[in-house]
Amino acid sequence: MAKYLVRALKYFIWFALILCLTMAVMAALGLVDPQPELMFRDGIKSVWQIAALFAAIALVYPMTGFRTQDAIVPGEYSQIRGKVINFMESRGYILETEEGENMTFRLRSKFGAFMKMFEDRITMTRSMDGFKVEGLRKEIVRIISGLEYMFGNETVDNYSKS
Repeated sequence: MAKYLVRALKYFIWFALILCLTMAVMAALGLVDPQPELMFRDGIKSVWQIAALFAAIALVYPMTGFRTQDAIVPGEYSQIRGKVINFMESRGYILETEEGENMTFRLRSKFGAFMKMFEDRITMTRSMDGFKVEGLRKEIVRIISGLEYMFGNETVDNYSKS
């Protein structure tokens, strides 16, 4: 629950920052009056309405933006470990921690991590048929697709060689 609230607060701050920067640029270019009473139709009341909207969105987004999903990766951990790490490195991630057969990755690029508000961690927990992958929904869909394609092709190649 604490992780959820921290994420919601981060998104609220991120949305507010983007709005402030946008409005500052528009005011600097002379497209809007820099006074909030003149910038918004209802003045300061509009600012509170926008903040309430951002708070609502920030509370909902962590529920939809993050998930855990299974990745089917056949093989013994000792055989697939290096390939998984190489795959993640090719995607711009570095191994952060490894505990037993569980791995955690972070983005190598600090700018990329900043753009994701440092919610760039991908956790791979070993399961019977591969890994349970946890992280940003958009990222884990790409990662799981790539891993399953890579290891699926190896399985097909091994059967065709037999």
